[in-house]
Amino acid sequence: MQSSERLKGVEVFVAVARAGSFVRAGERLNLTSSAVGKAVARLEARLQVRLFERSTRRLALTEAGTKFLAACTRVLSELEEAEHALGSEGEVLAGRLRIDLPVTFGRLVVLPLLAPFFGRYPRLQPVLSFTDRYVDILDEGIDVAVRIGSPEAWPPSLGHSYLGQEQKVFCAAPAYLAAQGTPSTFEDLARHAAIMYRKADGSTSPWLVRHDDGRAAPRIEKTALDARIVAGNAEAQLDLTLAGLGIAQLPTWLVGRRLLEGSLVQVLPAHATPGLPMHVVWPKAKAALPRVSQVVAALSDLSRGLLSEET
Repeated sequence: MQSSERLKGVEVFVAVARAGSFVRAGERLNLTSSAVGKAVARLEARLQVRLFERSTRRLALTEAGTKFLAACTRVLSELEEAEHALGSEGEVLAGRLRIDLPVTFGRLVVLPLLAPFFGRYPRLQPVLSFTDRYVDILDEGIDVAVRIGSPEAWPPSLGHSYLGQEQKVFCAAPAYLAAQGTPSTFEDLARHAAIMYRKADGSTSPWLVRHDDGRAAPRIEKTALDARIVAGNAEAQLDLTLAGLGIAQLPTWLVGRRLLEGSLVQVLPAHATPGLPMHVVWPKAKAALPRVSQVVAALSDLSRGLLSEET
């Protein structure tokens, strides 16, 4: 079958699903309802699955039809965007742009970087989501995302660019250290109140600890401690630490200003450790869209100092 015929069948199917009837879809496509019905029947025969439940009173998508509609809508949208991209060189950026960001890092670090970018392009329509759960970028129609973690498990249909690596330090409020003492070795932490992070799956994230005896390459170990407080949000961990309730391991992009002003004190600096790598991620099929490529370029500014080891 020629690709044009395959695409025509998809276009008719989407029109029927949106219109809710063969007659209304035919009116929109300038086809007879009989031609529309035959096109859908041929598509179902080719796919070997029923896309619609038909009755004299209603036309409804099957479960398979609902899934196929989502895929077809995404493909047609990308084709439309690709056509727009071909004629948009030199034009002002415009259109809808879906961006997904980690909750705390996205709000505190990425959003201040993106806000001036959005201000330069008033015809751009950013749609921002902030979540720490797993988001399927392709299935959920995300144009650009920032991801914390390694790309090994990501599908080949995603492009990605390394931004840098967060650094994690142990820190506490001066009042806590005055009352409980300052740990001088990692083993001392066992007698201190630990403020730990609760992951989305309900488990407690262990501390990443750097060990360096000077005789071999430093090693990073995961260490689980009994926590006094567990919080599912990094800003909440910061607030609890500032309140003098214990010691936390937090990224420098979150606590850097607090360390400089003295409201937090770094402890056990020899055990500070690199955290997870960060990437900007996008569907390769959308890489040529100016609004995607330019926001990716803007986000690359994160790699110039914000996540470096000197942060």
